[in-house]
Amino acid sequence: MIRPGEIAPDFELPSAFNNQVGRVRLSRVDAEVIVLFFYPHDFSFVCPTEVLGFHQELDAFGSQRCKLLGVSVDDVETHLRWARELGGVGYPLLADVGGAVARDYGCFDEQEGVALRATFILDANRSVLYTVASPVNVGRSVSETLRVVCALRTGRLCPADWTPGEQPGPAGSKF
Repeated sequence: MIRPGEIAPDFELPSAFNNQVGRVRLSRVDAEVIVLFFYPHDFSFVCPTEVLGFHQELDAFGSQRCKLLGVSVDDVETHLRWARELGGVGYPLLADVGGAVARDYGCFDEQEGVALRATFILDANRSVLYTVASPVNVGRSVSETLRVVCALRTGRLCPADWTPGEQPGPAGSKF
């Protein structure tokens, strides 16, 4: 899996967003921070809890000048149908059919043929700031992802369980 400090591989994928098909190229996403999250499949049990969780926190991520991108191995037509069933999703769902991008990021489960639940937080230069992966049967915490984005945006040391609004530690990157 790619690690903090590495440059995220660029890609261009078909996307479903606002009930339309488009394309997203990572290097052209205009954002100071990007949360790129991979998930196994549309129309599954755990995935909608994450996708809707990110959707519900869209304003909070936006206040951090952060954009969200969700990626699975489903095709774009499946993303469109699923997004409609969910009542709409306020960010692009990207179609990584075959899993090439998930492989580039080191989060493809070859045995299952799907992406792991992997989250990558990227800066404006597409440098990886944070990464975490979960097994396919355990959903990630959207609130923890938002907390990490907020902590990273301070540019300061933030201890375990730090929450936005609390005073962070001194500037710097030492432990």
